[in-house]
Amino acid sequence: MSGFVHLHLHSEYSLLDGACRIADIPKRAKECGHTAVALTDHGVMYGVVPFYQACRAEGIKPIIGCEVYVSSGSRFDRTAYSEGSGKYNHLVLLCKNEIGYKNLIRMVSKGFTEGFYSRPRVDLELLRAHSEGLIALSACLAGKIPSLLSEGDFRGACEYARELSAIFGEGNFYIELQNHGLSQQVQVLPMLVRVAEECGLPMVATNDCHYLRRENANTQAVLMCIQTNKIISDGRPAGFETDEFYYKTTDEMRMIFGKYRDAIENTERIAEKCNFEFAFDDPKLPTYKTPSGVSSELYLRELVQKGFDLRVGNGTLVTSPEGDKVYLDRIDYELSVIHSMGYDDYFLIVQDYVSFAKSKNIPVGPGRGSGAGSLVAFLLGITDVDPIKFDLLFERFLNPERISMPDIDIDFCYNRRDEVIAYMYDKYGTDHVSQIIAFGTLAARAAIRDVGRAMGLPYAEVDPVARAVPHEIGVTLSDALKLPELKAQYESSDTVKQLVDTAMELEGMPRNITVHAAGLVVTDNPVSSYVPLATSNGAIVTQFDMDVVAKLGLLKFDFLALRYLTIIDEACGFVKEQDPDFDIEKIPLDDKKTFELISSGATLGVFQLESGGMRQMLSELKPSRFEDIIAAIALYRPGPMDSIPQYIKARHNPQDVKFAHPILEPILRSTYGCIVYQEQVMSVFREMAGYSYGHADIVRRAMSKKKADVLNAERDSFLDGARKNGIDEQVAGGIFDDISSFARYAFNKSHAAAYAVISYRTAYLKAHYPCEYMSALMTSVLGNLTKLAEYIGECNNYGIKVLPPDINRSMMYFHPDKNNIIFGLLAIKNVGKQFIENIIKERRVAPFEDLEDFISRMADYDVNKRMVESLIKVGAFDGMGVYRSRMLVSYDKLISIRAEKSRSNVSGQLDMFSSAFSFSAAAPKFEYPQIPEYPIKEKLLMEKEVAGMYFSGHLIDSYSENVQQISPMSISSCLDTESVKEKQNVCLCGIVSSITPKTTKKKERMAFITLEDRFGEIECLVFPTKYQQFFRLIKEDAALCIEGTVSLREEEEPKILVNNIIELVENGRFDPRTVKQTATSRGVSSNAKQIQNGASYSKLYLRVPDMNSNKFFEAQRIADGSRGDVRVIFYDSSTSSYHDTAKGIKISVPVMDALVTLLGADNVVIK
Repeated sequence: MSGFVHLHLHSEYSLLDGACRIADIPKRAKECGHTAVALTDHGVMYGVVPFYQACRAEGIKPIIGCEVYVSSGSRFDRTAYSEGSGKYNHLVLLCKNEIGYKNLIRMVSKGFTEGFYSRPRVDLELLRAHSEGLIALSACLAGKIPSLLSEGDFRGACEYARELSAIFGEGNFYIELQNHGLSQQVQVLPMLVRVAEECGLPMVATNDCHYLRRENANTQAVLMCIQTNKIISDGRPAGFETDEFYYKTTDEMRMIFGKYRDAIENTERIAEKCNFEFAFDDPKLPTYKTPSGVSSELYLRELVQKGFDLRVGNGTLVTSPEGDKVYLDRIDYELSVIHSMGYDDYFLIVQDYVSFAKSKNIPVGPGRGSGAGSLVAFLLGITDVDPIKFDLLFERFLNPERISMPDIDIDFCYNRRDEVIAYMYDKYGTDHVSQIIAFGTLAARAAIRDVGRAMGLPYAEVDPVARAVPHEIGVTLSDALKLPELKAQYESSDTVKQLVDTAMELEGMPRNITVHAAGLVVTDNPVSSYVPLATSNGAIVTQFDMDVVAKLGLLKFDFLALRYLTIIDEACGFVKEQDPDFDIEKIPLDDKKTFELISSGATLGVFQLESGGMRQMLSELKPSRFEDIIAAIALYRPGPMDSIPQYIKARHNPQDVKFAHPILEPILRSTYGCIVYQEQVMSVFREMAGYSYGHADIVRRAMSKKKADVLNAERDSFLDGARKNGIDEQVAGGIFDDISSFARYAFNKSHAAAYAVISYRTAYLKAHYPCEYMSALMTSVLGNLTKLAEYIGECNNYGIKVLPPDINRSMMYFHPDKNNIIFGLLAIKNVGKQFIENIIKERRVAPFEDLEDFISRMADYDVNKRMVESLIKVGAFDGMGVYRSRMLVSYDKLISIRAEKSRSNVSGQLDMFSSAFSFSAAAPKFEYPQIPEYPIKEKLLMEKEVAGMYFSGHLIDSYSENVQQISPMSISSCLDTESVKEKQNVCLCGIVSSITPKTTKKKERMAFITLEDRFGEIECLVFPTKYQQFFRLIKEDAALCIEGTVSLREEEEPKILVNNIIELVENGRFDPRTVKQTATSRGVSSNAKQIQNGASYSKLYLRVPDMNSNKFFEAQRIADGSRGDVRVIFYDSSTSSYHDTAKGIKISVPVMDALVTLLGADNVVIK
């Protein structure tokens, strides 16, 4: 041993508290000459497995532990922190062996599931029941014994020490000595020694390590400030007033604690007792209870055979031309592999919950991932893709040479997925099922913003630094510092340097916990006997993430929510109202009308095919068969995009396709000689070099991860195998090199095929039933104004009108109405689901005649004033011939009249004359006051207020002449992160729908304003200098032209940083000769110089690197966002060829600005 071992250490998984990175802990231990180290995070064990692995990799002995919170009373007591109730103290627990580990994870789990109150708390009852195999240390100043000593209760401290000693057994409880220079610690330290001597207990020296080096003290303080929302200038966080909470050397610890008997030596003795080892890759699979106790193997085979017979019988499986034998042989092969690898129960469990979902009419996806390559999965109803028909490989999913466990991901309707998860808890027991934890981390931009707040820096100073970090997934601050923008700020400002340096110290650390979007663990024994549990927003989750759960051999089931399954289901429901026999699973896969829609690029709203770039690719590819859709999904991604031009060219000129060797033709024929799929890579290795599919899959994975050592070894093996098959070595070498360069981009064909099914089904519905499909599609984006406006525009392209709400025709959601679509009532504020169901029920008896009739008949359903007011404001009664203005001033009185009539009936106050009158003559009609209707602007504002959108027009319409002069970018285009870039100059016109004023730390005023047009809404930031200049114009409902730059942040919608604001002029007052122009229209933008007043243009030439480059697709999206009469012609620099898109663009200053910003002035020519 090394003379000392740290037994009290907090890693980054003591969230926003510990600053010791897991990977660096064993390196620091090794640097200090230590041979072992413990991990004792606060109340959790999130990091113990990565810690264990990191230590083993460095040759350091890992000691697994936790600093638990011990309730002063019962863990079930959740009263306020008063004497003897919710108060808690700290206690360090270390695992000696597997028994200790199991006891610790049970206690830590119960701390969350039973004892959580501000912190996950255990109590003495749990400690008594689960003390075996554990060593306990009395902890820091927050421990019960130091706390009692601080209060002057020496006797109480001794009693509690003896109680803990009795719980853990002789030699397993230690009095912990610490000294970080805190006055309270200096005071308590000698008393702790007295307690140890009085009670005959051993002592142990620790340092409460929260960071690894003294110089990291400030970093940890910033981390604490992020947690507590304080600023560092207020002083160090409480309890960390010194910089002594670091990983100290043996000599440093001896200097402090060498005089205390055995305090240093006991650290090594404890380390020698702690010998727990994790067991990895040891499957712990759940068991499926079969009927009558038949074996899982036989029951699975029985279900597969039934599935085969069922699919053949209903026509969803056609075995020709391959023949039954091909299918039956594949079934036998797959079942043999499944059984030999021990996964019979896994398949039975998956088919069970899929069958449950289908029995409850919960939409289930056709499959996803490599699982779609399994014929057994297809016959069990888990997937809807026949793998033999599409050359999908089972071995890509499961093979004996692949040690990782299978992973069948299932998509469910996003509205009803929770029903399937609830079924799993009911069937297997709540203690045998758990969701999986996920960690939110301090990503690059977020780290800068969080650190900036902790440093007390103004937003206006931090924001430019954060925005200098590229808006790309996975980018680090180290990457960003290599770029000129951040580098310039970093080198020119000490404040920015400190900000970025501190952010880099914290970047990537876990910030918070959440629930994995899809994962569920199912176990034979209670989950808490395998892994510790925690809670997140009421859900019980494993404390280990999905990767760690898999390493420990637990099986994860993925339940994903897919919006498009709900869309398909609702659209099919609408279709069945007219055609009850319609079945989306039986539509032909060669439908001409569907492929015409796809080939035209009219795939807005079609699953996986709706982005601008994808639509452009489809219009060039002209898919005519299902295989083309699979390929399109596989190709349209970074990397494979480079092959798109080659694929399209080969698609249209198959006679020109050449194969490097004849053996490749059957493998690559379906993709016109291009390697597109991972399965093709595997097949090439098998056919050319005699590899097994399992071996081929291992090599494919090595290629995808660029493992040079594996590739070098495999190249020789491949050439040797090819030589044995009579293939020229030079040809084989060239093929191997080609595959190696592309394999990392090749896509999983099984996944693409499964998702192509959904793509095709949505395209089929849009082509044949556009009203029904668009109704379901718009319902799915209700609340997303921008997407809704985009889809309403698409409806207009199809000649479909989206009608405003109507009390006699609207349903709950968007609904087909003859050849149009009518708005649903649920989107209206204050109108609930139950009330709408009652409206629909009541009008089945008879339509409502007018507002009076509505109030009278709905009175029995608890109609209230707010509901009626919202329905009037949105225009739901407009079809009844009475102005909204008249109904709004009268509805209160009508409700009162109806209420009075009800009270009279109840009390029996009607005399015989009034009773006779009610039967012999109709009651007199209500007389509405004769007042004029509201102006259109007021009606629009009412609609926006209660429905979030306009129906009678848009406020911006009143300024259309001024807007036309400016030719701004649409807000929806600005929100498309594929189309806009960081710091791109934009010009937008719209209405201010909301204003949020702010005061900076310098007491300066600024504002966040929301600007909206017909197509969407966007947040605009007006910083203090601009706010002071333009505040008089910033008013709600104001019509403004805003010029600014785009700001992109991770996981956020684009925002605009305002540079200039101009008030728009209404049509009646607009005069283009006198109206103030925007900065760009005045000629400030050099990009506009090509546009001459009054000139006529016919063609726009755009030079791009090639027709598959990102610049091409971005330019195409800009052009698509501004349709007009000027032809767009691309010049492909790589082939020196022109490509006429046969599409037109509307030339305007903002459009030219965007194109020149993207391509450069020399590459944009208008004639």
